[in-house]
Amino acid sequence: MTSYETLHQPLRVGIVGSGFVAKLRTEIFSQDPRIIVTAIAGNLEKSQAIANEFAIANVHQYWSELVMRPDIDLVVVCNVNRDHAAVVGQALRSGKHVIVEYPLSFSLSEAEELVKLAQQQNLMLHVEHIELLGGVHQLVMEHLAKIGTPFYARYSTKSPQRPVPDKWTYKPDLFGFPLTAAVSRLNRIIVLFGKVKSVSCQLRYSGDNLPRHFTSCVCNAQLQFENGVIADIGYSKGENFWQPERIMELQGSDGALIFSGDKGKLITADGTLELDAGTTRGLFKKDTENVLLHLFSGTPLYTSHESILHSLAVANAAEKSAIANQIITL
Repeated sequence: MTSYETLHQPLRVGIVGSGFVAKLRTEIFSQDPRIIVTAIAGNLEKSQAIANEFAIANVHQYWSELVMRPDIDLVVVCNVNRDHAAVVGQALRSGKHVIVEYPLSFSLSEAEELVKLAQQQNLMLHVEHIELLGGVHQLVMEHLAKIGTPFYARYSTKSPQRPVPDKWTYKPDLFGFPLTAAVSRLNRIIVLFGKVKSVSCQLRYSGDNLPRHFTSCVCNAQLQFENGVIADIGYSKGENFWQPERIMELQGSDGALIFSGDKGKLITADGTLELDAGTTRGLFKKDTENVLLHLFSGTPLYTSHESILHSLAVANAAEKSAIANQIITL
């Protein structure tokens, strides 16, 4: 892809979405003199508030109007998960570069078509996976060789919320299957260990208004990697959980890496090394900076379509497993 510097200055951005991430992205872009946020689309009241704060000239109720604008070069997709694929597809067909929050789509086949479309159009399609930029992942990459041959991994998050809000993130049709919606849980392990050969998954929702709205969910998957690593992935949230948790554990022949939150340990025969991953603040800024370097200078993106598509394939297999109550082979 040619450097964007030779095409347009400033880079003209359209934001699809009006929630926390949309506002954060807009704030980051507004600090860069090479960028102008031309338009925003989403909930009219929220979009107008963001537009007022950051002097965005054009507010749309419908994303379909925004992605067709000739005065936009880059579309940033941060609306409900269900609509990601539709927005990305229309933006690419309209000749726009795209940043999209994960997941790229609910289905692997649709995601593969979008990646192919971006390549055919010679356009950037960047799927945000800021977990790869975080301190925990960076420390794991730095110290992984010290634990010898890995054989077991675990990543588990629990997020109590009481009462659960009437938000799209608790509505399965908008949020998606939990490990598709939270595909970063899979991606961070897949980036480390490669291809998964089989998946087993269990899912349980709780609530008085199922299936439209849940108040708790627990989704656990067991992955068997081609290289022999076994991994347990857990995603739980809602009213039925009482203590937050974020655990990452990697066991190897010569040691272990174990994180609880942002504090971790490298344990080997030589002793224990304390590790501090620091804050998770600022990761969206790092993500945006990487994208702009890619567009303006050709610097590689920190994510790859290969790992993104494989993570989605695993998520789809996990959903099939949860429905059929059987192991799914990829």
